[in-house]
Amino acid sequence: MKNLLVSYLLLCFGLSHSPLVLAATEPSVSSSAVSAACPKLLQHTMLRLQDEKPQALCQYAGQVVLVVNTASFCGFTPQYKGLEALYAKYKDRGLVVLGFPSNDFSQEPESNAKIADFCDNTFGVKFPMFTKTSVRGADAVPLFKQLTEQTGTAPKWNFYKYLISRDGKSVKSYGSITGPQDKGFVSEVEKMLAAKDVH
Repeated sequence: MKNLLVSYLLLCFGLSHSPLVLAATEPSVSSSAVSAACPKLLQHTMLRLQDEKPQALCQYAGQVVLVVNTASFCGFTPQYKGLEALYAKYKDRGLVVLGFPSNDFSQEPESNAKIADFCDNTFGVKFPMFTKTSVRGADAVPLFKQLTEQTGTAPKWNFYKYLISRDGKSVKSYGSITGPQDKGFVSEVEKMLAAKDVH
């Protein structure tokens, strides 16, 4: 009511388009409201691989999120194909795969542009990919530090996987040897997808 009265009085004095007025009358979104809508694990902004434009991970809130650290010159690199197949099969049910190329294991020396070309031309990757990222140790980005803290394990090699529930409260980790088509892994994906969205 108070905001409406202020708006009305300012409108009468021809000040309705003042930046000060807009700041005063627009509803503010509290940080607690943002936290409630987006799990803490996703409250990060990362750069998209293809054009290095900032992407808020909160856009994936309410989905089952599979985070994978990837590399172009690894024995597990063919898992890109399986990850893309998994994404294609379940994306309409709420699964998103997020790929984070990393040179932490010295198998991703290329530039972001070359990595993007490789993923697209070799494996037809359509799931979201981000720029080269440090995923373990003191230099790890906050997302991977949180994943490590929540699961008790940092990525031990390329194509390590973290499966995050819709509400962000449950995180399961899977070693590189567990492929995207592994029966137990897929079963857990389906179980998380079947859980009701808490948002």
